[in-house]
Amino acid sequence: MEVKIGVQHTPREIVLESGLSAEEVESAVGEALAGKARLLSLTDEKGRKVLVPADRIAYVEIGEPTTRRVGFGAL
Repeated sequence: MEVKIGVQHTPREIVLESGLSAEEVESAVGEALAGKARLLSLTDEKGRKVLVPADRIAYVEIGEPTTRRVGFGAL
């Protein structure tokens, strides 16, 4: 699942592929924005952890689950 996180006062957004479901990402973001957690912590598919201070989150875009294509066929 592709997740894009906009951070205040930063020109680029953070983009990661997460193995979490949309509901799990949404609940993690909700907890961070509600003040239950000071950091939004997500782990990508390669095991790297991304930490964003909750008070600096501008937006979070949760994409559709991605499927991997195999082969070299013409589009």
